[in-house]
Amino acid sequence: MSRVATGLDQMVASGFKAWKGRRVGLIANPTSVDARLRHLADLLHATPNVHLMALFGPEHGIRADAQDMIGVDSHDDPITGIPVFSLYGDDVAALAPKREWLEMLDLLIFDVQDIGTRYYTFAWTMLYAMRVAAEAGLSFTVLDRPNPIGGTLIEGPSIEPGFISFVGAHSIPTRHGLTVGELALLLRNECRLDLDLQVFACSDYRRTMTWTETGLPWVMPSPNMPTLDTALVYPGGCLIEGTNLSEGRGTTRPFELWGAPWLDGHRLAAELGLPGLHLRPCAFRPTFHKHAGQVCHGCQPHVTDPAAFRPLAAYTALLAAARAQDPDRFTWRTEPYEFVRDPIAIDLLFGSSQVRKAIEDGVLARDIASSWSNHEAEFASRRAPYLLYK
Repeated sequence: MSRVATGLDQMVASGFKAWKGRRVGLIANPTSVDARLRHLADLLHATPNVHLMALFGPEHGIRADAQDMIGVDSHDDPITGIPVFSLYGDDVAALAPKREWLEMLDLLIFDVQDIGTRYYTFAWTMLYAMRVAAEAGLSFTVLDRPNPIGGTLIEGPSIEPGFISFVGAHSIPTRHGLTVGELALLLRNECRLDLDLQVFACSDYRRTMTWTETGLPWVMPSPNMPTLDTALVYPGGCLIEGTNLSEGRGTTRPFELWGAPWLDGHRLAAELGLPGLHLRPCAFRPTFHKHAGQVCHGCQPHVTDPAAFRPLAAYTALLAAARAQDPDRFTWRTEPYEFVRDPIAIDLLFGSSQVRKAIEDGVLARDIASSWSNHEAEFASRRAPYLLYK
């Protein structure tokens, strides 16, 4: 039995009373389940006088069966027969709902588990949908869920002008420490949206809670987020996407396993002592994605103290050490990333070119991380009015 009741759990307990007589659309994926692992789309479809008119799928699709950066087509849901509109197609325009899709609705609901990291695209799908809902005069509801990597720590730089993208559509630090409901409240005000927004908060949730303490089941939010361990390292592990190193896609431990055929994992582990983290030298062979079929050497991070571990600082140090080991074979990714070719991926992820240039100039990783302190303190003040959980 879970200790925390999500926004959805409380709506289930009320019999969806607040939505009776409403024509609703639902932005959802496999995480949109109650404490008994029943999907919200199925529950609404079976609820009298709640008119579920449309489903909207974020990146990876409504059932999360598509890999990263793979466009998903609109279709009819095979379970409910309700039309599913894709919010992750083949271009930037396909990332927001079309106005005509909303004409049949008077309420749009967002219920997707976020993981507390700026690059994770679900929060920006929410923002894009909030913008269109505001323009259409549509009410918007967020069913809140805990932040699985915690609600206290803030880490990383904000985004500079010119580096806004689908891995950062509003300037916030990499690890923001907010629930998606709190983030929605902040975005409505900072983006000046004239939006009828309601957030159904979790009950019995505290910011200091670990995911295990919530008692909630872990449901994979995306194909490469299989476990809580993955989520803990993801604020740093996703940076590997901006390089030619493998981030472990094509293995059972994406964003944990990382390396390349030319790296010396034992040397890396010996060189780096990082708070709250033990680096274990390892070898792995991705079945797809970067270096598919090749043996890669690198390290698997084992988080020994989540309170001391700073994933962004740790992976910045890992990137710097990997580049220093073989600067000729280490390269930054230059292929288009989330529909953007320029700036390059690593700069989009960091929110500016400053960190990349600092790594190239040999600046110590700890000095790079310390440069974020002003960003972190400024955001702590910005987010304070929107905190729902003390």
